[in-house]
Amino acid sequence: MSYQQYPQQQAYQGGTGEPPLWAPYYGAPLPAAVRRFFKKYATFSGRASRSEYWWWLLVAVVVGIIINVITGAGGTTVAADGSPVPGPGATVGLILAIVWGLATIVPSLALTARRLHDVNLSGWFVLLGIVPFLGAVALLVLTILPSKPEGQRFDAPNA
Repeated sequence: MSYQQYPQQQAYQGGTGEPPLWAPYYGAPLPAAVRRFFKKYATFSGRASRSEYWWWLLVAVVVGIIINVITGAGGTTVAADGSPVPGPGATVGLILAIVWGLATIVPSLALTARRLHDVNLSGWFVLLGIVPFLGAVALLVLTILPSKPEGQRFDAPNA
């Protein structure tokens, strides 16, 4: 798959630079993918390329691992009745996990919907994630699929 997957992309890229936010960014580098993730915070319309989606997923997994390490390194203490209580580091890790989860749940759902649009599927397929295990596997398969030109029907240029 080439960087300029569709001829229409040449028109708004001019051969160089980043495409506008309404368009998918094929071959997006990591910093651009993360920047676009936050700029399109709650945008469920339009499309997202595989690179935009998977770079963000990598960042989210790495941050999740770091938060888990902080939580795990926080240790536990023992209460007066002998029951384990999360230590101060674990409490900080838990707070970070909650803040991170709340800050990224809406844009993550929006990005997944845009990725499904690029595959020419309805964004409502994101609800497959509700189904335990099999829904996640189905979403994984759908987000791996290559882009389809028919997905352009979801584009909505603002300009």
